[in-house]
Amino acid sequence: MAVRTTATVVQEAHSARLAHGIPHPALADHVLGYTGQDFSLPRPQLRRVTAPAAVMVAIDFEAPVRHLVTDAAVPVPAGPSLLSPVTGLCDRPLTIRQSGRGYGMAILLTPLGARALFGFPLRELAHRTVHLADLLTPEGRRFAERLAEAPDWAARFRISDEFLLRHIGMGPALPPQVDHAWRRLMGARTASISVLADEVDWSRQHLTDRFHQEVGLTPKSVARIARLQRVMALMRGTRTPSWAEAAATCGYTDQSHLIREFHLLAGCTPDGFRALADDWCGAYTGDPRGYAVGRPGLAPPGTRAGSVTGVAVRS
Repeated sequence: MAVRTTATVVQEAHSARLAHGIPHPALADHVLGYTGQDFSLPRPQLRRVTAPAAVMVAIDFEAPVRHLVTDAAVPVPAGPSLLSPVTGLCDRPLTIRQSGRGYGMAILLTPLGARALFGFPLRELAHRTVHLADLLTPEGRRFAERLAEAPDWAARFRISDEFLLRHIGMGPALPPQVDHAWRRLMGARTASISVLADEVDWSRQHLTDRFHQEVGLTPKSVARIARLQRVMALMRGTRTPSWAEAAATCGYTDQSHLIREFHLLAGCTPDGFRALADDWCGAYTGDPRGYAVGRPGLAPPGTRAGSVTGVAVRS
């Protein structure tokens, strides 16, 4: 088992402690990262989640009062409080209203990892949130119990590696053509859907249909989300460009195009997102690798190295 780097971000505003773990290298294509959370919210807080290009798996050891809401401005619970929710890919932002103590862990899976772990096409999970217990086998439920019983986050990340290495390796893979299209769309430079269809020797319509079935979103939707994530990565860099520069760099027609996409996929303006991102409970991009230390360009903004190797503390 490879040695991992764990970043622990301590934020006093909401008495929150977050631990971020990098998965085993063999899981790099399947798992974006692990995040441990221990927080207490005396008053209800809204957390905005940008349209995720990942399946979000929450494992609650102690669950906060948590509801999906229909509108960030007028929070209305959209069903019962969610215990250990699993949320599929979607092409719109999510808003979660939560309060009380939350203690647990989140695992972000790429479609490759979620398809292998859960064993069914992800269109069944797209735009939905379901209970984790409904998707797990008895062994999977025991895995969740082991995480709760583990003595610390390092042990939990190790247990997660062991479980996922075993089960993802045994699970069904995406069709090679869909796998190829996904990797190209999420890469540093993407191609048009027509080019991707030519590369896999399928018609554009057949690629769109199969991709939608297996991943849960169309290739066009994934391309839009991936492009916005590139903008967010730029804004986390050491040299922060202007929004106009970011729009040009990431392939938007102009700054107005970028602003429209922020509204549609993040539910706010670019400047509004920047303000929300300063608060861990305010916004979540769905990519915990931004908190990993020891990887160039991926340290979180406003952090300083701690005295313990692999630890970062928010100033």
